[in-house]
Amino acid sequence: QVQLVESGGGLVQAGGSLRLSCAASGRIFSINTMGWYRQAPGKQRELVATITSGGSTNYADSVKGRFTISRVNAKNTVYLQMNSLKPEDTGVYYCNVDRLYYSLSAQPLRDYWGQGTQVTVSS
Repeated sequence: QVQLVESGGGLVQAGGSLRLSCAASGRIFSINTMGWYRQAPGKQRELVATITSGGSTNYADSVKGRFTISRVNAKNTVYLQMNSLKPEDTGVYYCNVDRLYYSLSAQPLRDYWGQGTQVTVSS
């Protein structure tokens, strides 16, 4: 059983910062791409940022220059540093794994999600 455990969410004033963490645990050989998605009330879930095992990153236009995604492959952990937070950043943030491999030869687990962590930014 693979688990994604998220932490770091909370309440912060506009202009402040938060750092989210997501650690994958269980039977894991490697993970290709990890990312963060968010869902605000009344909106669809949207991509925030992704990062490959090689360190290539992708960001939503709305967070470019403010958020930074990073990972430590040896710990199967991905981080999201969020600076200059705005009220529109409020939502539930979900950790995502694109492909998780149990071994060199096993078929991968595809598109795996964490439970979500609440981020609230006040005006």
